[in-house]
Amino acid sequence: MFELNLNGLNCPLPVLKTKKFLANLEAGNQVKIITDDPASLNDLQDFCSKTGHKLIAQNTKDNIIYTVIEHR
Repeated sequence: MFELNLNGLNCPLPVLKTKKFLANLEAGNQVKIITDDPASLNDLQDFCSKTGHKLIAQNTKDNIIYTVIEHR
């Protein structure tokens, strides 16, 4: 699994950087995205529903959001 640390970035940068990162992966690969922007919780969910990538898991701990996405 790949990891993408996007702490310190605010909307819309986490989604844009996630999109760019996924463009370089093959279908089926997973990436764990780490963010601290509260908006990215919903933004990454919306991104997956609009692009067909699969949202595997999403949780928050100590104001850090962990999202796992599988490339379509």
